[in-house]
Amino acid sequence: MIKIKTDTIINKVSELCGDINFNLPQDVYDAVSSYIKNDNSVSDDILKQIIENAKIAKEKKIALCQDTGTANFFVKIGRDVEVVDDNDEKSDILSAINKGVSDGYTKYYLRKSIVSDPLNRINTKDNTPANIYIDYVDGDKIEITMLAKGGGSENASFLKMLTPLDGWNGIKNFVIESIKLKGANACPPVIVGLGIGGDFASVGLLAKKALLRKIGSKNIKEEYNTKEQELLEEINKLNIGPMGLGGMPTALAVFIETKPCHIASMPVAINIQCHSCRRKTIII
Repeated sequence: MIKIKTDTIINKVSELCGDINFNLPQDVYDAVSSYIKNDNSVSDDILKQIIENAKIAKEKKIALCQDTGTANFFVKIGRDVEVVDDNDEKSDILSAINKGVSDGYTKYYLRKSIVSDPLNRINTKDNTPANIYIDYVDGDKIEITMLAKGGGSENASFLKMLTPLDGWNGIKNFVIESIKLKGANACPPVIVGLGIGGDFASVGLLAKKALLRKIGSKNIKEEYNTKEQELLEEINKLNIGPMGLGGMPTALAVFIETKPCHIASMPVAINIQCHSCRRKTIII
């Protein structure tokens, strides 16, 4: 059994909060850059500004976006790992991650965007609590993936309980109509996470997990890889364009995650990520 101290987790998570908010992932940087044509169009100018913004954020350690988002963590804990405190007593990884978020968002002067109650709207002042999802796996490591999710793109999320009769065309129509309605509000070019299956409670998480994939990666199921490309082409035909001002691209990628579901149901959820895609995985 490998013992990992909570202080190690706290420090690593704190650093991660700064890292993802200052550094645009290379796959996103490359995808945005690939659409720059130097044709003096409005869309081209916006894409260049996105790249310039990323360079400044990295150099000066300034947040890529003023909305530093909800802190989402996808954690895989090896079954041969025990999380302990300074006294070698069994401890709580949830508390350690939240302490790391509190320390990181404070240390790096990141905007605190979480309120303790949806109606009373009192700010928690340290961006906690984080959303933390844990899976137990074989091994003696802890893998932590952080995704910072801004309010603008999160507000462009959709969930619909389709039926099996709706089929793929029903899903595709739902996605296209949703992007038409809210795509411009999500700071495009966007990444579209699509969850299909499960139930009402789980399909939204599928859509969010889809956003963890790197641009350029292929779906492990060839059928869905084809469907991702089909949706990407249809979305980019909408001409919403960078920051909603027309041109190419509207979306950089579409990623699909699926799950078994009831014979009478076909839940579908859409979770959109803005161009400021802040995600990174560390292993402890």
